[in-house]
Amino acid sequence: MMRWCLPFILRFRTRPWLTAGVVKIEAENAEILAELYQQFQAGKTRFLIAFRHPEVEDPLCMLYLLSRLVPQAARQHGIKLQKPLHSYFIYERGMTLWAGNWLGWLFSRVGGVPVRRGKRVDRLAIQTARDLFANGTMPIAVAPEGGTNGHSGIVSPLEPGVAQLSFWCVEDLQKSDRTETVLIVPVAIQYRYVQPPWAKLNWLLNKLEADSGLTVQSIPQSKIDNSTEIYHQRICRLGEHLITEMEEFYRRFYHQDLPQIPNQPFITRLHRLLDTGLKVAEQYFDVPAQGNFIDRCRRLEEAGWNYIYRDDIRDINSLPPLKRGLADWIAEEADLRMQHMRIVESFVAVTENYLQEQPTSERFAETALLMYDMLTRIKDSTLPGRPRLGLRQVKITVGEPISVTERWEKSQNNRHTARQATSTLTKDLQTALENLIN
Repeated sequence: MMRWCLPFILRFRTRPWLTAGVVKIEAENAEILAELYQQFQAGKTRFLIAFRHPEVEDPLCMLYLLSRLVPQAARQHGIKLQKPLHSYFIYERGMTLWAGNWLGWLFSRVGGVPVRRGKRVDRLAIQTARDLFANGTMPIAVAPEGGTNGHSGIVSPLEPGVAQLSFWCVEDLQKSDRTETVLIVPVAIQYRYVQPPWAKLNWLLNKLEADSGLTVQSIPQSKIDNSTEIYHQRICRLGEHLITEMEEFYRRFYHQDLPQIPNQPFITRLHRLLDTGLKVAEQYFDVPAQGNFIDRCRRLEEAGWNYIYRDDIRDINSLPPLKRGLADWIAEEADLRMQHMRIVESFVAVTENYLQEQPTSERFAETALLMYDMLTRIKDSTLPGRPRLGLRQVKITVGEPISVTERWEKSQNNRHTARQATSTLTKDLQTALENLIN
């Protein structure tokens, strides 16, 4: 049913979280996956698909890749495969919290394994994924970035879980005297508009400027398609204004020390603001400020879910009115505090020269939509569906497999070497994904 419905889901707006407007998906090097599936089915390999995760539509695109494009490449290259082609996949449990139990029901029947990202050790998820990687009837797919970043041209720092899971798979095979080779396959996903959405982008910037209190600088119809410098200036002006407003907000109402430094670079101010937002949430949840922005966001997310979805309350309807009222109070406040983290989450991948390097309609649209996310979160804690700026096409690029078995054999000298091997593998995977999108 999922395979049959997939083209319609990709094309049409049925729910905000399923909005894609994707009309074309093409793959480069899909024959690599076809050959790997053939080797997997012959008992020669075990592999993990490490795919980029810029947008919420990525899992649908990956399903299309495996159900349509890989079999097509197999036929073109004379590769015989047992059908259907599919994979297990890991998803964050927060998806079922905001979307509803129906999504968990669906995911559990199409190969999904839920994981609690901010939890120190989610033993059940780790054990399940580890067993499926080594013994499952299908490969496993993981987004090593851990979450979307809204940028087709930027890879966020990778989490080490993919590398660790892959080394564990080698160990499990070795203990069972099995000879399969363990591989990681990097896969990049990039989105492009079928037609540059200049008119819709102009409309969106008009709305963002009006909502933020700025004078609207709408571009005349005659110049909409050839005013990249004006779009760049408008986005930078809007970004500067939003940062200034948020700095004053945190100074005044959260008593944060944000000194006004003349001529401070934009990216420096942004990172300082993101750090401040996380500190405000961390102080409330009593969570240590450790790691990079993404690590801190994951811990805060888990802390917030634990305040809202209480494991210590078995039946909330059996609580007396006093305890029910206090539980609701805590849940509401936790939801508000998590909005600080959600705003940070939207901007962790923003760089100073992203628009200058390639002033394309796609990059302008990505940045404007992130600002839209921020403003809508501030206006309403429930994030609505994004405006659709135009129909899109997707390019999926399959990279050369990385042999984990070879690396594992070289890392057996001592514990320090094994730890270093995990770090090195994560960095090499990051480089591979970055090369695929450049």
